Amino acid sequence: MRIFLVRHGEADAEAPEGLGDEARSLTAKARASTAAHFASLAERIGPVSLVLTSPLVRTVQTAQMLSAILKHEGTLRAHRCLLPDMPVGSVTPVIDEHANENIVLVGHQPSMGALAAHLLGMQSFPKQVNPGTVIAIERPEPTEPGAAPAPAKLLFFAAPGQQVLDVIQP
Repeated sequence: MRIFLVRHGEADAEAPEGLGDEARSLTAKARASTAAHFASLAERIGPVSLVLTSPLVRTVQTAQMLSAILKHEGTLRAHRCLLPDMPVGSVTPVIDEHANENIVLVGHQPSMGALAAHLLGMQSFPKQVNPGTVIAIERPEPTEPGAAPAPAKLLFFAAPGQQVLDVIQP
């Protein structure tokens, strides 16, 4: 199983008048730069069976953009487990439900860094997770039914405008 953790692209600083933080959308600059970043990673990511996103506007826009670049024709769902204030463990049932698939989870910071650390068995994630960052993790299949999965490993860390890292130092 491959899990791609994606932090949404850079969002407008201000919410539209009369609306809250959940309505903030991607900036025009972020749409272009994030799309280019995702396009450069498309081959490394490959096909995925599910794109799951926080229901906030900026994450949905990011997920739609990534889905289009990956030519993903499967499921794109919004899920409350990826909201900014949800605990890391709230996404575990969704990951377990798709254990034999490659999935994308589009969310917020600090959740994406915390989820990466959790999956990789780290105290905290050692890199800053900037807007548009993709963290690719491989989680081995359990060897026995009902067994806890073996520790996951980092496949790559890709922050926009930076070199893709295959290894990160804790």
